[in-house]
Formats: sequence, C-alpha cells, structure tokens
Amino acid sequence: MQRHRQRRYSSGKRKNNSAPLKSIGFCTNSGCSNYSSDGCALWTECPMYKGGTVLQSKEEKQSKYHSEKITILGMSFDSKREARRWFELTTLEKVGEIKNLRRQVKFELIPTQREPDIIGKRGGVKHGRVLEKEISYYADFVYEDKDGHVIVEDTKGVRTPEYIIKRKLLLWRYGIRIQEI
Repeated sequence: MQRHRQRRYSSGKRKNNSAPLKSIGFCTNSGCSNYSSDGCALWTECPMYKGGTVLQSKEEKQSKYHSEKITILGMSFDSKREARRWFELTTLEKVGEIKNLRRQVKFELIPTQREPDIIGKRGGVKHGRVLEKEISYYADFVYEDKDGHVIVEDTKGVRTPEYIIKRKLLLWRYGIRIQEI
C-alpha cells in the first residue's frame, strides 16, 4: 500500500483543473459573435448570457455522415432535414390531416436475453444475468393518418447496414413499413 501511494504522488504536485482567471469575468466562448483573440467583453455583456444567438464553433467534432445537429425552440434535432420535416408535420397536425404526432418513439425489436431466473431460499426471485442487450429502433416520427393507420417516418441521408436490418425487423415484428424521407 505504501508503494502505491509513493508512485501516485511521486511528483509531489497535483493537477490543477481550475479554469483560467479571465473566465471569471470575461466570456471565453470561441463561438460567440463578439469573441476576439484576447477574449470577449464582460460576461454580463455577452450575447450568450443575454439569450442572443450564438454561432456554433467550427472546432466541434463533425458527425460521421456530415449532418449538423440543430436546436430550434428548445428541441434538438439530428439534422436540418429532420427539423424541417417536424415543422411540416406539426402544421399538418394543426390543420387536421394527421393526429397523435410523436418524436423519437422506441420500438423493441429483440428483447434482452438473460440466463434463467433463480428462486432463492426465502422465495425471492433473482433475475439471471444479461447475456445479450435488447435491440431497439427509434423512429424519428410516428403519427396516425385520417384513416387511423400508424405511419412511421425516418429522415435518412445514408442507409447503413444496421438501419436496413432494423427496418426489416420492424416489418417482421410489428408489420410496419418505414417511410423514408
């Protein structure tokens, strides 16, 4: 135990994770419209803290398929296409063309695989350990048309092999075909 402590603190210094001093009074958000190399104005004057629009930083990691996440009215979308389709569908729902519109609905395709349950000495049930986790599909949009048919929509840019398998499992398990937008 003594050797472990000596190795851990051999340098005698601990890492300092505190923020730089200028972040206390100044805005250091590089995505801010007022940002310059020597920092922004006082944080109280920064548009980020006043509720203004802040541009997204170019340094953020780009997604694998080059889609840009976007936040509109407090709702987060995986792409601009998905956000546009959401607002089209909400308009159709207000007009009465569709009803029961929902986002990011989970469909369980294959349930969790477990070992058999064990009954304890006092009659309690101990669940078996998980062998394989469940496989689920999250639909972008689910709604009902005028006739009451359930429609599942997905805004796709790239059809991955994983998506194609999940699409087939959804058809086999629930009898639902995905409409790709």
